[in-house]
Amino acid sequence: MYSIQTELKNVSGLHARPASEFVAMAKKFQSAITVQRLDDEDAKPVNAKSIIKILAQGIGVGTTIEIAADGPYENEAVEQLLALVESKFGED
Repeated sequence: MYSIQTELKNVSGLHARPASEFVAMAKKFQSAITVQRLDDEDAKPVNAKSIIKILAQGIGVGTTIEIAADGPYENEAVEQLLALVESKFGED
């Protein structure tokens, strides 16, 4: 298992279009990939390949999340998702 923490800095957080991009990238990997918001002690990791589960988390700007993957190419999966988040999904 490989994981990393990052903070969302794009204005809309992980909602609608950014979440769709995140899910599309996660689906490119065979690994089991999860995302978890770390500012809510009750939040559980959710399937990063499910747009519904990600949107239900309400992950907004400034939220610290953990991206984790377990399986084939887990490091590459996490690093690519991290790069997407850090790119602010092309928003400025």
